[in-house]
Amino acid sequence: MTSRFPFQSIQSFTNKYRCLPFDLPVLFFLSLSFASFSANAYSNLLKPLPALTANELAIIVNDSDPLSVKITEYYQARRHIPDENIIHVHFTPGYNTLPVTKFNRIKASVDRQTSQHVQAYALTWMQPYRVGCMSITTAFAAGYNESFCARGCKQTRPSPYFNSDSSQPYQDWQWRPTMALAGENLADVKALIDRGVASDYSRPKGTAYLLQTSDKARNTRAIFFPSIDKAFSGLWPVEILHQDTISNRQDVMFYFTGKTHIDNINTNHFLAGAVADHLTSSGGILTGGEQMSSIEWLKAGATGSYGAVVEPCNFVQKFPNPAIMLHYYLRGNSLIEAYWKSVAWPGQGIFIGEPLAKPFAYQ
Repeated sequence: MTSRFPFQSIQSFTNKYRCLPFDLPVLFFLSLSFASFSANAYSNLLKPLPALTANELAIIVNDSDPLSVKITEYYQARRHIPDENIIHVHFTPGYNTLPVTKFNRIKASVDRQTSQHVQAYALTWMQPYRVGCMSITTAFAAGYNESFCARGCKQTRPSPYFNSDSSQPYQDWQWRPTMALAGENLADVKALIDRGVASDYSRPKGTAYLLQTSDKARNTRAIFFPSIDKAFSGLWPVEILHQDTISNRQDVMFYFTGKTHIDNINTNHFLAGAVADHLTSSGGILTGGEQMSSIEWLKAGATGSYGAVVEPCNFVQKFPNPAIMLHYYLRGNSLIEAYWKSVAWPGQGIFIGEPLAKPFAYQ
């Protein structure tokens, strides 16, 4: 539980990095956690971690939503989820945001139905993706709390699960990481689920693409890229590219970038279990808006993605850290575990994908 990817202490940068609502000319100071990469640190990659099991995952189904019911039936069959791990809720579907009072009633019902051994949740809908000022995945993971929210560019409540070797987040912190099996229709979600299942133990040979785009406000994660490249040398292929997009790549396993819209994603081949996301203000608005929805990554063939549902400012802590994602995924953790461990302040972002995908797990 206490072993973590090596980090230096948090450092404050007074004039070098901005943290702002992406389209507003307001200067804020950014506190960053910098990875202290070394060859010795990566000996941890030789120490496998367990992957979340079907018995430890509960599915939350909205019985008032026919699509949610169908997704649950398919996912339960494909992943052999026990009947006791199917959690039933009822609310009118189709809204982007769930009112807080209604969510609190639903969450109380979910808590009553959840067995103590369950460590994580899968939601079987795309809407709603938000609760009040929070993402719905963090609201189900930790309960609704406005300390996860921010008006303006401010720090939000940190995740104790961040950068942790823990395989029992509920026992350790009473958190159940949550991921939405999101898609516009049943066919899309079935394809997502099938990709996740196909990825298991496949140990794919792919590349991590880290793009430093022309969008300076959304490139805050690029500060990590040189150290990631150095640290993973000989362990996993990493390409750092100073360009806005990649196209016609056949080996995409990781794709991290920063821009409002990403072109050409459908020309690439995402390997089973691949993750991809773009650091921007509103990628987690899954039904679409002025910026590209994170759903587009899943439609293009990724198995997991992440996006902000509320203006986060460009804090790196509010988005997946590529180094930590790779570190835990390559050691054998499932998609939901590795992705959740990579986000320090998850209150304003939604996790979407197939939670149990485990391409690098050990049988």
